[in-house]
Amino acid sequence: MSRIWAGIDSGKGHHHGLVLDADGKTLLSRRVANDEPELLKLIGDVLDLADGRQVTWAIDMTGGEPALLLALLVNHGQEVLYMPGRLVNRASDGYRGEGKTDARDAYVIADQARMRRDLRPVRPGDEAAVELKLLTGRRADLVEDRTRVVNRLRGTLLSMFPALERALDVTNAGPLKLLTGYQIPAAIRRAGVARLTKWLANRKVRNARALAEAAVDAAERQHTAVPGEKNIAKLVHTLAEEVMALNEQVRGMDKLIEGRFREHELADIVLSVPGIGTTLGAEFLAAVGGSLDGFDSPDTLAAFAGVAPAPRDSGKVSGNLHRPAVYHRRLQRVFYTSALVSVQFDPNSRKFYDRERAEGKKHVQAVLALARRRVNVLWALIRDRRCYQVAPPVTATA
Repeated sequence: MSRIWAGIDSGKGHHHGLVLDADGKTLLSRRVANDEPELLKLIGDVLDLADGRQVTWAIDMTGGEPALLLALLVNHGQEVLYMPGRLVNRASDGYRGEGKTDARDAYVIADQARMRRDLRPVRPGDEAAVELKLLTGRRADLVEDRTRVVNRLRGTLLSMFPALERALDVTNAGPLKLLTGYQIPAAIRRAGVARLTKWLANRKVRNARALAEAAVDAAERQHTAVPGEKNIAKLVHTLAEEVMALNEQVRGMDKLIEGRFREHELADIVLSVPGIGTTLGAEFLAAVGGSLDGFDSPDTLAAFAGVAPAPRDSGKVSGNLHRPAVYHRRLQRVFYTSALVSVQFDPNSRKFYDRERAEGKKHVQAVLALARRRVNVLWALIRDRRCYQVAPPVTATA
């Protein structure tokens, strides 16, 4: 069947659509507002141009800015391919001209979709997977914000009171609570262990006395006030409260993720795999769209997750494997992190890991090999709709 290709360069307020025929001739090139009437008109005009031919759409994003366009294309039963922005940038180098415009990018996307056969189709995920993608994305943002504030808190405290910065783990609730009330060495010395212990205990801090003793011991090591101490102390107080607020937001998001994740039909199967909890399980379902229908085999899933090494051979060099350049980084995190955890709790995983190390692989290589193996395991479990068992069931002989 003859076909035409429509490339979409996504933007916040506008998209640029460009249509090519089988010979690479431009049939349509238009900038459209990211608004339903405009997008519907573009879809209608492209379908009119098709005149009975099959239309293949290609886009450089799968969520966010083009979400409305993707929803409209799905509702119209259109085939949509995904071409990552990195591939678009690399492919652009092979076309004449050095300028960069939305129309040029849309042309590259459409032309690459016309020639390539390795672009992944965009499939609509189930509602739960879409919600989990939003929730896990928000959680990742909160965790990044918390890491940034924690690093700033450490740096600020170090500039005023290095002994206390060494003594406290500001990722824990107790030290953070301490810093909302006491920041300056002199103030901690005046409070003393007994008073500081009582102050912490009244705020339900665990191991209050041990924390108070560590703080007072740090204060005894510093009797010199640095310039700007009072203002630095105020900033430490503010940053500690910010970290505590972000911790509370992350806990709230975890509850939302767990509740939505456990409603999914695959939740029990995914959770049965050692090392995968509700957060990693939710990220897995969000990454694959709620099912494995979009993957032909465990190999395609492993390649998508970046745990299947790609060869880099040249001349006399052979057997040189490396991580693929294009892969789903969150999905790789799911398999790698769960493999790392499973080594500690699952005897099967530990046995496989020890065998890989005995063969000469380094720690990271052994964990990656285990992560690749777990792709096969999870694939089989979902295919057969059964949960993971440490020891395979014994089959009775006739």
